[in-house]
Amino acid sequence: MTRELVGRWWNGVWGRLTRRDVWLAREVRWHVTARAGDSETGKVLRWEFDTEDEARTLIRRLVQADGGRWREQTGDAATQPPG
Repeated sequence: MTRELVGRWWNGVWGRLTRRDVWLAREVRWHVTARAGDSETGKVLRWEFDTEDEARTLIRRLVQADGGRWREQTGDAATQPPG
């Protein structure tokens, strides 16, 4: 089954310790993946939801809790979440 990338957010910070990324994907269920830090040393957390609304509620909480200048990434900038 193919996972569809629906959305991606980034806090706009390049720093290895302060960078934050969030992905929203859908297979059968909705998947939210969040990474704190860079792709080599960052901590990755994952959640699954039955509905898109539940998944987007968590994304709003993650983005608001971290503050900063979060922006949604689209098109080529919307890379796949970490495996």
